[in-house]
Amino acid sequence: MQKKSDTSKELEVTQQQKQFKVLLIGDSCIDKYVYGVVDRISPEAPVPVLKWEREERTGGMAWNVYDNLLSFGMQVNILTNEEQPIKTRYVDVRSNQQILRLDENDKVSAFDGNLPVKKYDALIISDYNKGFISPEMLNHLVEWFDGPVFVDTKKSMVPPDKAYIKINEFEHARVGKTTDKMIITRGPKGAEYQGKLYPGVKVNTFDVCGAGDTFLSALVYFYLSLGTIEKAIPYANKAASIAVSHFGTYKLKHDELTKG
Repeated sequence: MQKKSDTSKELEVTQQQKQFKVLLIGDSCIDKYVYGVVDRISPEAPVPVLKWEREERTGGMAWNVYDNLLSFGMQVNILTNEEQPIKTRYVDVRSNQQILRLDENDKVSAFDGNLPVKKYDALIISDYNKGFISPEMLNHLVEWFDGPVFVDTKKSMVPPDKAYIKINEFEHARVGKTTDKMIITRGPKGAEYQGKLYPGVKVNTFDVCGAGDTFLSALVYFYLSLGTIEKAIPYANKAASIAVSHFGTYKLKHDELTKG
C-alpha cells in the first residue's frame, strides 16, 4: 500500500476544514474553436482551405481562471467586462494544428473601481491588457487588498512588491526585472521561484491555450491549502501539464492533481 506524503495529508486536512473565498478581477472573452479538415490549398492564394466540421465556445482569459478555481471547490466572485470579445481559432483536426486566429473587438471598457466589501482569502488579478484594468488601477488593487494577492499581467510593468507575480519567461525578458515574489513559468521546463527551478511534468503537448490561467488557478488554491508558494508550485506545474495535453481551454478536475 502506497504511503501518503506529508503534503498530501496536510492537503486533506485543509480541504476538510475550509472552503476558500477569492476575488477575481480581470479581462475576459469568448474562446471560439472552429474544427475542420485541411486537404488542399486555395487556388486564389497560398492559404489552406478548412472544411468545417464543428464549433465550440467557452469562456476565455479570466473566465478560464474562474472555471478552474470553481473546479477546486472554491467560492469565486468575478469582476470582469460586460462586453465579450471573441477569439476564434481555426484548427485542422488531422494535424492538430491551429491554422488561423481571428480576434474581434479586442478592447473592452475600463473597470469602474467599484469594489466589494466582503472578506476574501485572496485577490487574483488576471490582466490581459485589453483595457479593463489600467496600470494605475492595477497598483491600486494590489495595495487595497489586505491579504495575499496574485497577479498575472500582460503589461510591461511590475506591480507592488507585496503581490505574487506569475509571469512567463518571454514576458519576464521584456520586463527585465525580478522580484522576490515572482514566479517565472518556463514552459515544459517548469517554473522558477527565487532562483530555484521547480521541474515541469513531461507530457505530449497539444494546445498551450489557457495553460497560464490553469497554472495560476492551481497556484492560488494550493497556496491557500498548503500555506507556501514552494509547496504550491509543483501542483501548478502539474496543472499546466494537464492543460496542454488537451485541445482548447481545459477545465481541471480536482483529483487529477491530488492523485498519484
